[in-house]
Amino acid sequence: MLEKNWNDHVAHAEEIARSLGFRDVRDRIIELAQPRPEDVVDDVGAGTGLLSLALAPKVSRVWAIDIAAGMTEYLTAKAASAGLDNIETVTASAVSLPLVDASADLAVSNYCFHHLPDDGKERALAEIRRVLRPGGRLVFGDVMFRVSLREARDRDVVRNKMRAMLRRGIPGIIRLAKNGVRFAGRRWEQPVRATWWHEALVHAGFVEVQVEELAHEGGVASARRP
Repeated sequence: MLEKNWNDHVAHAEEIARSLGFRDVRDRIIELAQPRPEDVVDDVGAGTGLLSLALAPKVSRVWAIDIAAGMTEYLTAKAASAGLDNIETVTASAVSLPLVDASADLAVSNYCFHHLPDDGKERALAEIRRVLRPGGRLVFGDVMFRVSLREARDRDVVRNKMRAMLRRGIPGIIRLAKNGVRFAGRRWEQPVRATWWHEALVHAGFVEVQVEELAHEGGVASARRP
């Protein structure tokens, strides 16, 4: 499988982060996370800072971790522009977090894990559990959908996305064709269903696992390290 160069997608990632849908997911993650002033937070796959920038004023410190130096550099500039001095940006992978054991109270992530193969998702969960203190919380949003027509939700998601793209005319048709090739070849994105996430979180040793599907293809999961 080809590797996606995320440094080439900073502007696109920021455009998506500014969208109303992603801000709604951000707000739901923060609502479930219940950040506290004393919390140290790990934002895994931080991108351009959708979660980090919103959480920083509410907590003690945020470790914003992303695999692309372009993303972390962009986020560093945004944090400075906002006068936030408690965001530490780190260029690293979700499957190997450069943090010591039991160093964080809260871990968050948004639309990162579906870019990992299934074993990578499991490694990322193990890493997050490792860096969380006992009682630490994990809350994340991600694509919780696989292209299929066997279930009603699958059909609704596909139908709504096709309609939205077709309304954009020629650019939408081109995007639809590209997405079809990408999904057929399983390039870059490998989402899993909500049931998979529930089982994986339990298997990773988390408790109080909850997974909720949203109206679109996404979902939000929460859990706690015992």
